[in-house]
Amino acid sequence: MNSLRLDSASFTPSKIVCIGRNYLEHIRELGNETPDQMVIFNKPNSAISATLHATHEEPLHYEGEICFMVRNRKLHAVGFGLDLTRRELQSNLKARGLPWERAKAFDGAACFSDFIPLGDIEIASLSLQLEINGELRQDGGYELMMHKPEQILLDIQQFMTLEDGDVIMTGTPKGVGQVHVGDQFVGRIKTGDQLLVSKQWLAEEQT
Repeated sequence: MNSLRLDSASFTPSKIVCIGRNYLEHIRELGNETPDQMVIFNKPNSAISATLHATHEEPLHYEGEICFMVRNRKLHAVGFGLDLTRRELQSNLKARGLPWERAKAFDGAACFSDFIPLGDIEIASLSLQLEINGELRQDGGYELMMHKPEQILLDIQQFMTLEDGDVIMTGTPKGVGQVHVGDQFVGRIKTGDQLLVSKQWLAEEQT
């Protein structure tokens, strides 16, 4: 089982629960319809990777996200995550009305920074930034989410048990695109102007 870091300790999520189409401008950039209710899908623990790959049978697309670790049925810690997507395959699956798992839940489909406890941090103050090769590609957060983190947690818990250590990925703002071998990624989570946590990745070829 793959583990993630919380402060100086490690934790092992049983699953990653992802929220799709949670930022209006991202919905528009992909030409999708705005959903009537929250879009939820899962990634397994095996999707977690410390290495950012540029391909998985086809070129991968990145989506930077604010992520939360759950403990005692509450949002306990925050970190930055990359939701990696086989976009061509996903488009084909959506066109046929089929599930997305083949395009979203493969090995290596999720990369994360360390997580830090929320403590007194106001969730409403959180935002993310993603730079690629020194260029700001994604910038957004709480105020742009259609479904807020507290609402997401309650909705998930209506039908699914969240174990301690499970991760919720809250969706991505506009600016998604293709990963290229050699790209330098820097993901950040901020509260207001204060940096909370950051993570760097160098995109590698799939082996």
